[in-house]
Amino acid sequence: MRRDYQGIGINTSKNTHEVIFSLMDPDRDSVIADIPTGSGAFVQRLKDQGYPNIYAIDIQNFFEADHDNFLLGNMNEALPLPDNSCDILICIDGIEHISRQFDFVKEVNRVLKKNGKFIFSTPNISSLRSRWKWLTTGHHHKETAPFDENHPSSLHHISLLSFPDIRYLLHTSGFKINRVLTNRIKPAQMIFSLFLPLIYPSMALTYRKQGKKNNTRKINREVFRTMFSKQILFGETTIIQALKSDR
Repeated sequence: MRRDYQGIGINTSKNTHEVIFSLMDPDRDSVIADIPTGSGAFVQRLKDQGYPNIYAIDIQNFFEADHDNFLLGNMNEALPLPDNSCDILICIDGIEHISRQFDFVKEVNRVLKKNGKFIFSTPNISSLRSRWKWLTTGHHHKETAPFDENHPSSLHHISLLSFPDIRYLLHTSGFKINRVLTNRIKPAQMIFSLFLPLIYPSMALTYRKQGKKNNTRKINREVFRTMFSKQILFGETTIIQALKSDR
């Protein structure tokens, strides 16, 4: 659903910008990159809050904000930024639209400084609501019907990610997840908690068995706990803050 900030269009779920902004570094001198920047609503929010050092990046120039530092960039290709040049990279509802997600995350790692923050949002397909939709239709939340293959579009959600997929993507690309949040939990979503007595023991058994087999007990326990957090079970959009690791 499309909303706006200061008259600039926002094309993401309600409260997503607000939650992501809450994860920003309080240091106003931080160098920030926003990709895909879209119309520039989040950039304008940052500027209004006193952040002057912002790169706005997108594959096309749809920019509406009052900002000079716009760069053309493709998330499937090398980012137009030097190594170790940013303190924070923001990606709002972008990662599910690209085919080369591992390459993109490695590029994010390249351009971030040591201990830099990677903050991004993506539709929550690990929610109980999305799992029910997949069971009944074969389509996840935010992918309610087949894509129009006659008219391929960068707006298509071609690479939706479950939380375990997100964690694997980040933890094998030089990041560690620090925070897992959501934009909102609608009261109506709580009805899907009726499935928990079925899902909990099934996942617990599977994770325990595979953890023993693959020697991944610690990883499986951590993922299991997050999968049964209220943010993942009932949240509309998953919002991740990951830190660039030292290794």
